[in-house]
Amino acid sequence: MHTPVSLYLSASPLWLSALVVVLLPTIAAAWCLVRLRRRLGLKLLASNNEVAGFKFAVVGVIYAVMLAFAVIIVWERYAEAEMAVIQEAGAAATLRRLAAGSGTDAVQMRRALRNYLSTAIERDWPRMALEQESPEVTAALDELYAAAVSLAQGGSEPPAVLVEMFRQIDALTQARRGRLHMAVGIVPSVLWAALALGGILTVTFTLFFATANLRAQIAMTCILSVIVMMGLFVIIAIDHPFTGPVHIGSEPLQRVLEDSNR
Repeated sequence: MHTPVSLYLSASPLWLSALVVVLLPTIAAAWCLVRLRRRLGLKLLASNNEVAGFKFAVVGVIYAVMLAFAVIIVWERYAEAEMAVIQEAGAAATLRRLAAGSGTDAVQMRRALRNYLSTAIERDWPRMALEQESPEVTAALDELYAAAVSLAQGGSEPPAVLVEMFRQIDALTQARRGRLHMAVGIVPSVLWAALALGGILTVTFTLFFATANLRAQIAMTCILSVIVMMGLFVIIAIDHPFTGPVHIGSEPLQRVLEDSNR
């Protein structure tokens, strides 16, 4: 299960996501630092520097590893979702060429393929942005299978062509299932909780330090907060591959559909 907050932020404009994920936490960290310095004083906080510095090095490394792991996994899955769309388009293009005959069944096959492509573009992509799938596209895929079966029963195509045709339909089906699966989000809720809590604790750890130059310490805390939160921002931007400003489009299918209509 994936968090509604993640879906909402993925669907939001990049400036809004950056405001919520990067800017506001950084401002909060700076405000907490100033308040804590005024409340506890420089001398008391500076006494923590030696011990807290050693522990912060461990905390920072652990969180950096976890954040880097999450970024790499999300990027790889995003690339897999993009490849699924390309494979779907490739299978559709191959089907169009295999059903290039002039018979009635071949014409029906091409018509069913065009219907599937147009329906997928018009219905699947808006629904995937909401972590859903379109029953209309599933029905169009069933019609494509039915047209292929009818073409096979007609006996007008060589067996080798029919075998390859059904293999390409299977590849198209698997590619669609792959993109529908990844449309619901890549990062599970438990990992989101660990990333968010880890980021907050890592930045909060800097509040236990103190330097004589308060402005320099505020700047260092803000820089650390921006770096940590930018990692989360990148994950949010591509966590839902078919949602929001950074998304995988249907252009590969559109190009196949345009070729089919010529």
